[in-house]
Amino acid sequence: MLPKVLATIGLLIFGALIPVLEISPTHVFNEQWPPHARLHEVWQLATNTSLAVLCLWLVWIRGGVPLASAIGICVMGGVLFAHLVSDLYGGSLTYDGGVDLAVSGLHITEIIPMLAIGLFVLAAVMDRKSRIKSSASG
Repeated sequence: MLPKVLATIGLLIFGALIPVLEISPTHVFNEQWPPHARLHEVWQLATNTSLAVLCLWLVWIRGGVPLASAIGICVMGGVLFAHLVSDLYGGSLTYDGGVDLAVSGLHITEIIPMLAIGLFVLAAVMDRKSRIKSSASG
């Protein structure tokens, strides 16, 4: 049960929390963003939310914690990749005039994906150990 809960928390980060934060004047409704960039933002949010719903189905109906966790790692790893290469395309962790939240030198938009990835890894490892233990005793 705990692996399912851990995976679910990670999935809710990119499937619910991030859309709630980004369907706002700072992102989707940011008039300073070109309309095409806003279209890509909505596309990304819709895709990630759809993937999260699919993964929740995998976790709770199909018992697919490892696959759901792998998909979650891909999504949240993409966030970290975008941060790593942001100098190549002129990206930024914050918008002009935005709040710059950092803890111990890491920006909050780096901490949250790392936390989600950690939850996915832990969920997959715990699920695997539980399956090994069940098959050994059965």
